[in-house]
Amino acid sequence: MGKKAKLLWVDLEMTGLDPQKDRILEVACIATDWDFNEIARMTSVVKVPKRIIKKRMVGEFWEKNIESYNSLISQNETGKTTEEVEEEVLDFVEKNFGKEVILAGNSIHQDRRFIRNEWKRLDERLHYRMFDVSAWKVYFENAMDIKFTKRDAHRALDDIEGSIEEIKYYLKRVRGSKFEKGR
Repeated sequence: MGKKAKLLWVDLEMTGLDPQKDRILEVACIATDWDFNEIARMTSVVKVPKRIIKKRMVGEFWEKNIESYNSLISQNETGKTTEEVEEEVLDFVEKNFGKEVILAGNSIHQDRRFIRNEWKRLDERLHYRMFDVSAWKVYFENAMDIKFTKRDAHRALDDIEGSIEEIKYYLKRVRGSKFEKGR
C-alpha cells in the first residue's frame, strides 16, 4: 500500500467571490504529508458559459490581473463540465488519501464555500477541519511584524505552491520547529 497524503492543498480560480453567482474556472490540488512533501498534484479547467464570464469577470481586480484573465479565458474553451472536474478531483483524492482528507490552503474557507456549492460529493469527502495558512499570516503580520511576500500569479497551481512556501517560512520562525533547522 502506497504512502497516503495528509493534506489536500486546493486553490480555485473563480469568476468572482460570490459562490451563488460566480463559478469555478480552474482547480489545482497538491497532496502532501505533514512535512509538506508533495505526493501528487493535478490541475483541471472548468468550462464556464461565456455569459457568466462577461457578467462576472469585470472590474478593477481583473483589470490589474489581465495576464491571468487572458490565460483563464483562453483555456476556458478546452475546459470540462463541472461534474467531470469534480470526478477528477474525487479520483485524485481516492488515489492519494485514506479516510481523512483535510483541506489546506490560503483563505481556504472561501474555496470551501465554492466546493460546497458546486461539488457536493467532494465536500462530503472532506473533513470538517481545515488547515488555513491565512491564520498564520494574520498572527505573524500582526503579533510579530513578520511578512511573507507571496507570488502574485493568480493561477491555481502557483497559488498553492506559494501557500506551501509561506507555511514553511512561518514554521521556520517557530522556536524548536523541525523547519527551523531547514529540514
